Amino acid sequence: MKKQHINLTGQDRQEIKDLLSKGTLKVRVQKRAMALQLLDTGKTQQEVSKIVGVSHVSISKWVSRYKKEGLAMLYDKPRSGRPVELSGEDRAKVTALACSTPPEGYARWTLRLLSDKLVELELLETISHTEVGRVLKKNELQPHRKRQWCIRELTSRFIARMELILRLYLLPYNPLRPVVCFDERPCFLIGDTIKGLDMKPGQVAKENYAYRKHGSCSLLAMIEPLTGKRFVHVRRRRRKKEFAYFMARLAQLYPNAEKITVVLDNLNTHGISAFYENFDAGEAARLVDKFEFIYTPKCASWLNMIEIEFSALSRQCLNRRIPSITQLSNEVIA
Repeated sequence: MKKQHINLTGQDRQEIKDLLSKGTLKVRVQKRAMALQLLDTGKTQQEVSKIVGVSHVSISKWVSRYKKEGLAMLYDKPRSGRPVELSGEDRAKVTALACSTPPEGYARWTLRLLSDKLVELELLETISHTEVGRVLKKNELQPHRKRQWCIRELTSRFIARMELILRLYLLPYNPLRPVVCFDERPCFLIGDTIKGLDMKPGQVAKENYAYRKHGSCSLLAMIEPLTGKRFVHVRRRRRKKEFAYFMARLAQLYPNAEKITVVLDNLNTHGISAFYENFDAGEAARLVDKFEFIYTPKCASWLNMIEIEFSALSRQCLNRRIPSITQLSNEVIA
Protein backbone atom coordinates (compact mmCIF):
# COMPACT_ATOMS: atom_id res chain seq x y z
CA MET A 1 0.00 0.00 0.00
CA LYS A 2 1.35 3.43 -0.91
CA LYS A 3 2.36 5.51 2.10
CA GLN A 4 0.27 8.63 2.55
CA HIS A 5 2.04 10.22 5.51
CA ILE A 6 4.65 13.01 5.24
CA ASN A 7 7.95 13.72 6.92
CA LEU A 8 8.22 17.20 8.47
CA THR A 9 11.55 18.89 8.81
CA GLY A 10 12.80 19.37 12.34
CA GLN A 11 12.17 23.11 12.14
CA ASP A 12 8.61 22.68 10.81
CA ARG A 13 7.88 20.04 13.46
CA GLN A 14 8.92 22.39 16.27
CA GLU A 15 7.08 25.35 14.75
CA ILE A 16 3.82 23.37 14.57
CA LYS A 17 4.28 22.20 18.15
CA ASP A 18 4.75 25.78 19.36
CA LEU A 19 1.79 26.92 17.27
CA LEU A 20 -0.62 24.33 18.71
CA SER A 21 0.43 25.13 22.28
CA LYS A 22 -0.81 28.74 22.00
CA GLY A 23 -4.50 27.90 22.10
CA THR A 24 -5.57 31.07 20.27
CA LEU A 25 -5.54 29.79 16.69
CA LYS A 26 -8.27 30.04 14.14
CA VAL A 27 -10.03 26.70 13.70
CA ARG A 28 -8.89 26.23 10.12
CA VAL A 29 -5.24 26.89 11.02
CA GLN A 30 -5.45 24.55 14.00
CA LYS A 31 -6.91 21.73 11.89
CA ARG A 32 -4.25 22.07 9.20
CA ALA A 33 -1.45 22.07 11.79
CA MET A 34 -2.93 19.01 13.55
CA ALA A 35 -3.25 17.19 10.23
CA LEU A 36 0.41 17.77 9.37
CA GLN A 37 1.49 16.70 12.86
CA LEU A 38 -0.54 13.47 12.68
CA LEU A 39 0.68 12.64 9.17
CA ASP A 40 4.24 13.14 10.41
CA THR A 41 3.66 10.44 13.08
CA GLY A 42 2.89 7.88 10.36
CA LYS A 43 -0.90 7.98 10.24
CA THR A 44 -2.62 7.69 6.87
CA GLN A 45 -4.70 10.43 5.31
CA GLN A 46 -7.89 8.45 5.93
CA GLU A 47 -7.04 8.13 9.63
CA VAL A 48 -6.20 11.82 9.92
CA SER A 49 -9.41 12.89 8.17
CA LYS A 50 -11.46 11.08 10.81
CA ILE A 51 -9.48 12.55 13.72
CA VAL A 52 -9.46 16.13 12.44
CA GLY A 53 -13.03 16.02 11.15
CA VAL A 54 -12.49 17.01 7.52
CA SER A 55 -12.80 15.12 4.28
CA HIS A 56 -10.04 12.95 2.82
CA VAL A 57 -9.96 15.27 -0.20
CA SER A 58 -9.10 18.26 2.03
CA ILE A 59 -6.26 16.32 3.68
CA SER A 60 -4.90 15.41 0.26
CA LYS A 61 -4.97 19.05 -0.87
CA TRP A 62 -3.21 20.17 2.33
CA VAL A 63 -0.43 17.62 1.71
CA SER A 64 0.04 18.90 -1.83
CA ARG A 65 0.15 22.49 -0.65
CA TYR A 66 2.65 21.67 2.07
CA LYS A 67 5.00 20.10 -0.45
CA LYS A 68 4.82 23.27 -2.56
CA GLU A 69 4.51 26.05 0.02
CA GLY A 70 5.77 24.61 3.28
CA LEU A 71 4.07 25.87 6.46
CA ALA A 72 2.72 28.88 4.56
CA MET A 73 -0.15 26.56 3.60
CA LEU A 74 -1.50 26.85 7.16
CA TYR A 75 -2.80 30.31 6.41
CA ASP A 76 -5.24 31.51 3.76
CA LYS A 77 -3.85 33.74 1.08
CA PRO A 78 -5.21 37.30 1.12
CA ARG A 79 -8.19 37.64 -1.13
CA SER A 80 -8.66 40.47 -3.56
CA GLY A 81 -12.26 40.99 -2.40
CA ARG A 82 -15.07 42.56 -4.32
CA PRO A 83 -14.17 45.71 -6.26
CA VAL A 84 -15.04 49.04 -4.65
CA GLU A 85 -18.27 50.28 -6.19
CA LEU A 86 -18.56 53.60 -4.38
CA SER A 87 -16.16 56.49 -4.61
CA GLY A 88 -15.18 58.55 -1.60
CA GLU A 89 -17.66 61.22 -2.64
CA ASP A 90 -20.47 58.67 -2.89
CA ARG A 91 -19.68 57.27 0.56
CA ALA A 92 -19.73 60.81 1.94
CA LYS A 93 -23.25 61.26 0.53
CA VAL A 94 -24.43 58.08 2.25
CA THR A 95 -22.88 59.21 5.55
CA ALA A 96 -24.37 62.70 5.33
CA LEU A 97 -27.86 61.39 4.65
CA ALA A 98 -27.62 58.86 7.51
CA CYS A 99 -26.71 61.71 9.89
CA SER A 100 -29.68 63.83 8.78
CA THR A 101 -33.24 63.85 10.14
CA PRO A 102 -35.27 60.88 8.83
CA PRO A 103 -38.37 61.58 6.68
CA GLU A 104 -41.67 62.45 8.33
CA GLY A 105 -43.37 59.36 9.70
CA TYR A 106 -40.11 57.53 10.45
CA ALA A 107 -38.44 57.36 13.84
CA ARG A 108 -35.01 56.58 12.37
CA TRP A 109 -33.22 55.69 9.16
CA THR A 110 -33.15 52.05 8.05
CA LEU A 111 -30.77 50.58 5.47
CA ARG A 112 -33.51 50.13 2.86
CA LEU A 113 -34.94 53.59 3.53
CA LEU A 114 -31.49 55.11 3.04
CA SER A 115 -30.87 53.23 -0.22
CA ASP A 116 -34.27 54.23 -1.59
CA LYS A 117 -33.82 57.87 -0.56
CA LEU A 118 -30.34 58.12 -2.09
CA VAL A 119 -31.78 57.07 -5.44
CA GLU A 120 -34.93 59.19 -5.03
CA LEU A 121 -32.89 62.33 -4.35
CA GLU A 122 -30.64 61.43 -7.32
CA LEU A 123 -27.58 61.44 -5.09
CA LEU A 124 -26.67 58.03 -6.54
CA GLU A 125 -27.92 56.17 -9.58
CA THR A 126 -28.26 52.90 -7.70
CA ILE A 127 -27.17 51.39 -4.40
CA SER A 128 -28.24 48.32 -2.44
CA HIS A 129 -29.13 48.33 1.22
CA THR A 130 -26.24 45.94 1.90
CA GLU A 131 -23.79 48.44 0.42
CA VAL A 132 -25.32 51.15 2.60
CA GLY A 133 -24.76 48.88 5.60
CA ARG A 134 -21.08 48.46 4.72
CA VAL A 135 -20.59 52.21 4.49
CA LEU A 136 -22.28 52.82 7.85
CA LYS A 137 -20.28 50.04 9.49
CA LYS A 138 -17.01 51.44 8.20
CA ASN A 139 -17.90 54.86 9.59
CA GLU A 140 -19.22 53.39 12.88
CA LEU A 141 -22.71 54.80 12.35
CA GLN A 142 -25.65 53.04 14.04
CA PRO A 143 -28.98 54.77 13.23
CA HIS A 144 -30.92 52.11 15.19
CA ARG A 145 -29.26 53.06 18.48
CA LYS A 146 -29.85 56.04 20.72
CA ARG A 147 -28.54 57.00 24.14
CA GLN A 148 -30.01 59.37 26.66
CA TRP A 149 -27.92 61.92 28.45
CA CYS A 150 -28.60 64.95 30.58
CA ILE A 151 -27.78 68.31 29.04
CA ARG A 152 -27.16 71.00 31.61
CA GLU A 153 -25.46 74.36 31.21
CA LEU A 154 -22.53 74.71 33.59
CA THR A 155 -23.50 77.99 35.20
CA SER A 156 -21.71 79.45 38.21
CA ARG A 157 -24.70 78.44 40.35
CA PHE A 158 -24.48 74.83 39.14
CA ILE A 159 -20.72 74.61 39.72
CA ALA A 160 -20.96 76.21 43.18
CA ARG A 161 -23.60 73.70 44.27
CA MET A 162 -21.63 70.81 42.80
CA GLU A 163 -18.42 71.90 44.54
CA LEU A 164 -20.27 72.18 47.85
CA ILE A 165 -21.46 68.57 47.63
CA LEU A 166 -18.06 67.26 46.54
CA ARG A 167 -16.39 69.01 49.47
CA LEU A 168 -18.92 67.40 51.80
CA TYR A 169 -17.90 63.95 50.54
CA LEU A 170 -14.23 64.76 51.24
CA LEU A 171 -14.79 65.65 54.89
CA PRO A 172 -13.42 63.13 57.45
CA TYR A 173 -15.94 61.17 59.49
CA ASN A 174 -17.45 63.16 62.34
CA PRO A 175 -20.08 61.35 64.46
CA LEU A 176 -21.37 64.72 65.66
CA ARG A 177 -22.01 65.95 62.10
CA PRO A 178 -22.77 62.89 59.91
CA VAL A 179 -23.31 63.31 56.16
CA VAL A 180 -26.05 61.15 54.67
CA CYS A 181 -27.60 60.84 51.21
CA PHE A 182 -31.37 60.50 50.77
CA ASP A 183 -33.75 59.90 47.89
CA GLU A 184 -36.97 58.13 46.92
CA ARG A 185 -37.63 55.54 44.25
CA PRO A 186 -41.02 54.40 42.89
CA CYS A 187 -41.65 50.65 42.81
CA PHE A 188 -44.43 48.84 40.95
CA LEU A 189 -46.03 45.82 42.59
CA ILE A 190 -46.39 43.10 39.98
CA GLY A 191 -47.47 39.47 40.40
CA ASP A 192 -47.66 36.41 38.16
CA THR A 193 -50.91 35.16 36.66
CA ILE A 194 -49.36 31.72 36.19
CA LYS A 195 -46.48 30.33 38.23
CA GLY A 196 -43.25 30.24 36.26
CA LEU A 197 -40.88 27.32 35.69
CA ASP A 198 -37.65 27.01 37.64
CA MET A 199 -34.27 26.76 36.00
CA LYS A 200 -33.03 23.27 35.09
CA PRO A 201 -29.81 21.97 33.55
CA GLY A 202 -29.88 23.10 29.94
CA GLN A 203 -33.03 25.19 30.45
CA VAL A 204 -33.37 28.78 31.65
CA ALA A 205 -36.08 29.84 34.09
CA LYS A 206 -39.35 30.87 32.44
CA GLU A 207 -42.12 33.27 33.42
CA ASN A 208 -45.40 33.97 31.68
CA TYR A 209 -45.48 37.20 29.69
CA ALA A 210 -48.83 38.12 31.30
CA TYR A 211 -48.75 39.68 34.76
CA ARG A 212 -51.08 41.26 37.29
CA LYS A 213 -50.67 44.80 38.63
CA HIS A 214 -51.07 45.40 42.35
CA GLY A 215 -50.47 49.13 42.43
CA SER A 216 -47.28 50.92 43.34
CA CYS A 217 -45.32 52.12 46.36
CA SER A 218 -42.37 54.30 47.19
CA LEU A 219 -38.98 53.33 48.52
CA LEU A 220 -37.41 55.95 50.81
CA ALA A 221 -33.78 55.30 51.65
CA MET A 222 -30.66 56.88 53.04
CA ILE A 223 -27.02 55.85 53.17
CA GLU A 224 -24.12 57.28 55.14
CA PRO A 225 -21.22 56.84 52.67
CA LEU A 226 -18.39 56.91 55.23
CA THR A 227 -19.86 54.18 57.47
CA GLY A 228 -22.11 52.22 55.10
CA LYS A 229 -25.08 52.72 57.44
CA ARG A 230 -28.39 52.27 55.59
CA PHE A 231 -31.98 52.98 56.50
CA VAL A 232 -35.03 52.15 54.37
CA HIS A 233 -38.79 52.75 54.51
CA VAL A 234 -41.30 51.29 52.06
CA ARG A 235 -44.51 53.30 51.94
CA ARG A 236 -47.65 53.22 49.83
CA ARG A 237 -47.42 56.91 48.88
CA ARG A 238 -44.80 59.59 48.47
CA ARG A 239 -45.91 62.80 50.17
CA LYS A 240 -44.59 65.37 52.61
CA LYS A 241 -46.00 63.19 55.36
CA GLU A 242 -43.84 60.19 54.42
CA PHE A 243 -40.79 62.46 54.06
CA ALA A 244 -41.35 64.09 57.45
CA TYR A 245 -41.79 60.80 59.30
CA PHE A 246 -38.72 59.32 57.58
CA MET A 247 -36.60 62.28 58.70
CA ALA A 248 -37.97 62.05 62.24
CA ARG A 249 -36.94 58.38 62.34
CA LEU A 250 -33.59 59.26 60.85
CA ALA A 251 -32.98 61.78 63.64
CA GLN A 252 -33.53 58.99 66.17
CA LEU A 253 -30.68 57.01 64.59
CA TYR A 254 -28.27 59.84 65.47
CA PRO A 255 -29.29 60.90 68.99
CA ASN A 256 -25.89 62.44 69.76
CA ALA A 257 -25.43 64.28 66.49
CA GLU A 258 -25.37 68.07 66.63
CA LYS A 259 -26.38 68.42 62.98
CA ILE A 260 -27.23 65.85 60.29
CA THR A 261 -26.30 66.98 56.79
CA VAL A 262 -28.59 65.46 54.17
CA VAL A 263 -27.81 65.47 50.44
CA LEU A 264 -31.10 65.30 48.50
CA ASP A 265 -32.79 66.56 45.36
CA ASN A 266 -35.23 69.43 44.84
CA LEU A 267 -38.50 67.48 44.92
CA ASN A 268 -41.36 69.66 46.19
CA THR A 269 -41.90 67.40 49.22
CA HIS A 270 -38.28 67.76 50.37
CA GLY A 271 -38.43 70.81 52.58
CA ILE A 272 -38.75 71.96 56.19
CA SER A 273 -42.40 72.85 55.58
CA ALA A 274 -43.11 69.10 55.73
CA PHE A 275 -42.18 69.16 59.43
CA TYR A 276 -44.63 71.95 60.28
CA GLU A 277 -47.45 70.31 58.30
CA ASN A 278 -47.14 66.98 60.13
CA PHE A 279 -45.82 67.76 63.65
CA ASP A 280 -46.54 70.33 66.30
CA ALA A 281 -44.48 73.53 66.23
CA GLY A 282 -42.05 72.38 68.93
CA GLU A 283 -41.19 69.07 67.27
CA ALA A 284 -40.99 70.73 63.86
CA ALA A 285 -38.54 73.34 65.19
CA ARG A 286 -36.42 70.61 66.79
CA LEU A 287 -36.16 68.74 63.48
CA VAL A 288 -35.33 71.93 61.59
CA ASP A 289 -32.43 72.53 63.99
CA LYS A 290 -31.33 68.89 63.66
CA PHE A 291 -31.02 68.83 59.87
CA GLU A 292 -29.12 70.73 57.22
CA PHE A 293 -30.42 70.06 53.72
CA ILE A 294 -27.97 70.32 50.80
CA TYR A 295 -29.79 70.16 47.48
CA THR A 296 -28.22 68.78 44.30
CA PRO A 297 -28.29 71.08 41.25
CA LYS A 298 -31.10 70.54 38.79
CA CYS A 299 -30.34 67.69 36.36
CA ALA A 300 -27.49 66.49 38.60
CA SER A 301 -29.01 63.75 40.73
CA TRP A 302 -25.88 61.72 39.92
CA LEU A 303 -24.12 63.81 42.59
CA ASN A 304 -26.21 62.02 45.21
CA MET A 305 -24.48 58.79 46.31
CA ILE A 306 -27.82 57.17 47.12
CA GLU A 307 -28.21 56.70 43.35
CA ILE A 308 -25.39 54.13 43.49
CA GLU A 309 -27.24 52.30 46.25
CA PHE A 310 -30.49 52.33 44.27
CA SER A 311 -28.66 51.02 41.19
CA ALA A 312 -27.25 48.05 43.11
CA LEU A 313 -30.61 47.44 44.80
CA SER A 314 -32.42 47.47 41.47
CA ARG A 315 -30.06 44.90 39.91
CA GLN A 316 -29.74 42.59 42.90
CA CYS A 317 -33.19 42.74 44.52
CA LEU A 318 -35.88 44.59 42.59
CA ASN A 319 -35.27 43.16 39.12
CA ARG A 320 -38.17 40.68 39.41
CA ARG A 321 -41.90 40.49 40.05
CA ILE A 322 -42.87 41.29 43.65
CA PRO A 323 -46.66 41.37 44.21
CA SER A 324 -47.12 42.92 47.68
CA ILE A 325 -45.75 45.85 49.64
CA THR A 326 -45.08 43.54 52.60
CA GLN A 327 -42.92 41.21 50.54
CA LEU A 328 -41.16 44.15 48.90
CA SER A 329 -40.38 45.66 52.28
CA ASN A 330 -39.03 42.37 53.63
CA GLU A 331 -36.87 41.79 50.57
CA VAL A 332 -35.44 45.31 50.54
CA ILE A 333 -34.65 45.31 54.26
CA ALA A 334 -33.00 41.88 53.92
